[in-house]
Amino acid sequence: MSISEQPREPAGGEPRDVSATPPPPVPPRTRAADGPADDPSEMPPLSPVGRLAATVDRLSREVRAAQAEAEGRALIELAKGILVERLGCGPAQAARQLAELAEQAQLTPLELAVDVINQAARDRMSEVTDAFLAATGTGDDTADDDAGDGGAESAAVRLRAAESGALAADDTQAVADALLEQALRPLGAAAVAIWAAGSDGSLTLAGSAGFSPAEATRWRYVPPDVATVARRGLTERAGQWITSLAETGLPSVGRHQFPEGGRVAVPAGTGGRLHGVLEIAWPVPLAPQPPQVVRQVEALAELCAHTLETYAPPHGAGPQPRILPDAVELMDLADGLHDPALVLVPHLDGAGHLVDFRIQHVNRRFLDPAGRPRAVVGGALLLEAYPMAAGDSELFQRVERVYATGEPFRAQHMSLTALVDQVPLSAVADISISRHGNAVLLIWRIEDEAARLASLLQHAQRLGRIGGFEENVLTGEITWNGQLFDLYGRPPTSIPVPLEELPGHAHPDDAVPIGRFLRTLLHHRRPASAAFRLQRPDGVTRHIRIVAEPVLDTDGRLLVVRGAYQDISAQHWTEVALAATRDQLAHTEQQASERARLTLQLQHAIMPPAQAPLRVPDLQVAVRYRPAETEQLVGGDWYDAVMLPNRLVLLCVGDVAGHGIEAATSMVVLRNALRGLAVTGAGPGQLLSWLNIVAHHLTGAVTATAVCGLYDPARRTLRWARAGHLPPVLVRGPQANPLPLVRGMLLGAVAEAAYEEAEVQLAAEDTLLMYTDGLIERRDRSVEESLAQLLSTVRPAPSTLDQHLDRLLTYSRSDTDDDTCIVGIRVG
Repeated sequence: MSISEQPREPAGGEPRDVSATPPPPVPPRTRAADGPADDPSEMPPLSPVGRLAATVDRLSREVRAAQAEAEGRALIELAKGILVERLGCGPAQAARQLAELAEQAQLTPLELAVDVINQAARDRMSEVTDAFLAATGTGDDTADDDAGDGGAESAAVRLRAAESGALAADDTQAVADALLEQALRPLGAAAVAIWAAGSDGSLTLAGSAGFSPAEATRWRYVPPDVATVARRGLTERAGQWITSLAETGLPSVGRHQFPEGGRVAVPAGTGGRLHGVLEIAWPVPLAPQPPQVVRQVEALAELCAHTLETYAPPHGAGPQPRILPDAVELMDLADGLHDPALVLVPHLDGAGHLVDFRIQHVNRRFLDPAGRPRAVVGGALLLEAYPMAAGDSELFQRVERVYATGEPFRAQHMSLTALVDQVPLSAVADISISRHGNAVLLIWRIEDEAARLASLLQHAQRLGRIGGFEENVLTGEITWNGQLFDLYGRPPTSIPVPLEELPGHAHPDDAVPIGRFLRTLLHHRRPASAAFRLQRPDGVTRHIRIVAEPVLDTDGRLLVVRGAYQDISAQHWTEVALAATRDQLAHTEQQASERARLTLQLQHAIMPPAQAPLRVPDLQVAVRYRPAETEQLVGGDWYDAVMLPNRLVLLCVGDVAGHGIEAATSMVVLRNALRGLAVTGAGPGQLLSWLNIVAHHLTGAVTATAVCGLYDPARRTLRWARAGHLPPVLVRGPQANPLPLVRGMLLGAVAEAAYEEAEVQLAAEDTLLMYTDGLIERRDRSVEESLAQLLSTVRPAPSTLDQHLDRLLTYSRSDTDDDTCIVGIRVG
């Protein structure tokens, strides 16, 4: 039973004294809102577990009803007190007056009590309620729906009941329970979490309702800089209104419990300072809310802020914040700093809003950018003393942000501008802002140009491994910087080495350049430099370059020698490594060039680009060989055209896989082996079968493709077989077509293989072409497309066979830079 469901006063008769002890709650069985009566005579028999569950449910309803009545009683008592003060009457008369007014207005005493409180308080809750009632009165359907069954007035009851419950609660957990039950469930919310913000930017779950105990325990502490819904709500002053949590991907408490529900995270703060975040979870996606609902949620967040002001995390909730000093202790801390510091305290207006910061204290080291004394700055408002702080540098916004969230801020090379007689004076400083209790400590360090340049020089010497020295030749005083002691491998407490003793610390082979360096510098009194090997006490040898110059007085006498050592060991060894690499690369390039030259010579010796014409009656035979354009790609393409003892003509082309000397030597083996095997008079299929055995067993298991044919001049027939190679092309008249494929796998793949033969009858003027894939292969096309391009190129046939082969090489569209072999015959 909610607060809005309180029973109304009777319409007639003497109004009862609401100041007296209220009657006990009506048993649930007599109220229709509690469902059917639980009379045992009217209910079916229940099991022991069922009776226990019914008892628990009945007791829970009675407890909620008692809580609602207690909260309503507190509001009625508060309204009675207001009437006593306003009317100057006693409590009993105030109670009767309240009852009469409620009857006249047709309201319950609780709703009228809330209206009286709102009229008297005129606080944030009153403003929110008035806005809600105004929206409802104009017919705002959303507001009406939000008000629930009790109408718009129930919203006022809910807010005041929630406020009463929160103020009466003894801890933040009870505040969360009161907010959920009294104010948020009527809005459709299912759970609420109250987060306390730590000074380091962390979040602690101070109280929650609606989430499972395990989930609340798991989210008890959130470290700084972890992106969550509550964290976004803390950083955004307007809060986060999320339609669906799943769409954001942000982690948060109850993410698995309400995965698709809406979320709201509103910062909870008072007086310009944020104390935490109020996060509300809906079980379903959240539609855009009207302004009056948004203001209700903001009012509840402000209510949480008052509770969080005194919140202390329990032991084990996370890293415990340290005890922070107040403004007085912070003044003592600021006086102990070596940098200028200001202690700022918030300056609030009459409405309690933060408008500026009072400079409560100026430490002894304070240096004003405009040169003003401490007395002028101390006690003034920050924007009065430094009006430009709200400008480009955003210094005031940074201070305000740190005070609100507790997150410290640091920046380097920040511009500070002060107005002196309307003249802006600027300075560059390193800024540090931190909150301590209710005060803010602002520290700045004005950059000293000389110190900054010295720091830059020190870093440059460290990065360049340079050590500086100065030697007074009159007094013998020597000054080294720390880097030079490191170069020498000596402790900083040791005595520096004079220049005259430098040869004793160098490699003996470097005595000549060091002697020349000292004579030029000390005797001729001119700047000098030298490179030598420094032998350190720890046995390490470093390559050093020394540069020095003399400083003379007005009479030309030598007073001081200034100079620097630089460790060039890394440069020296890099140059040595580069030189060795260049030598190795040149040697490798020479070897590769020689290897490619020998391979090409071997291939040309065995496979000349053209050979002497083969003289066969009524037959023209021509061959072409085009090597790869790149010497490194010398391959294993080969051809052969020879007259056999049995008066048959052996025609073949082949391609060994790979490039280089290995492919060339394998090509020689296969070509010569085929010539020898052809003398046996076997057919092309048998010849390829034997050649497969040679390729598999006798050449290191190379693989190759080949096509082999035997032409009979007497019968004008060609018997042929292929081993994984492209088929020959027959040009007859205006037509050009590849010969039908016969089965045959590539050479060397298996130990034994059989190859199918085919026979083709040639006619006069027919041209037959055998070729390797270097003639047609392209990277951007398939073999079928490249073969179709070849067929369009070979027709019509030129007048001579040599012209025909030359034309094929000229118009070849291959782009693989591979070897190419062509064997062609034309029947006379």
